[in-house]
Amino acid sequence: MRAATRQETVAGPAGRIECAVDEPEAEARGVALIAHPHPLYGGTLDNKVVQTLARALVELGYVAWRPNFRGVGASEGTHDAGRGEVDDLAAVLAHAGAAKPVLAGFSFGAAVQAKLAQRVPAERLALVGIAVTNQQVPAVPPGTLVIHGEADETVPLAAVLDWARPQELPVLVVPGADHFFHRKLPALKLAVTANWK
Repeated sequence: MRAATRQETVAGPAGRIECAVDEPEAEARGVALIAHPHPLYGGTLDNKVVQTLARALVELGYVAWRPNFRGVGASEGTHDAGRGEVDDLAAVLAHAGAAKPVLAGFSFGAAVQAKLAQRVPAERLALVGIAVTNQQVPAVPPGTLVIHGEADETVPLAAVLDWARPQELPVLVVPGADHFFHRKLPALKLAVTANWK
């Protein structure tokens, strides 16, 4: 992401977990954990939406941890369809010493973070392009920031609204954005920083 990004390895339930860590210039106000999209479709900690979320959270004063899910990059283990991945994220939080972290995720990673939020009390939760069409996604706490592209061809906006409606959960829609927020990353970053100042 930037020259100051450091690599860390965390012991996880399926072996080593590769992480990239970015720190704010001033004293950190907390820890943010950002989860990447589906490992079987090329998702990694270097995904541009994940990096954009990390930049936004570092700008807001958080230490941003971006782990690679099991079986991706230097992370050991094999893909576990969103089950073991929750345990992996919990292991990274324990290593980072985060009592009440910010949880953020994109697509598959957003669905995994919604599951983790049932186990870990989060300070805040940001879910971008959440994969409600191919994952069982639980209800999330009130105040969760849900951001979705108007023109998302992978997870239709209508499906996200169907998931959010029973929770009376607002969805922030980025006009014209596709699933990967091509040419819309500045709007995505602003959606996080402006809502969480």
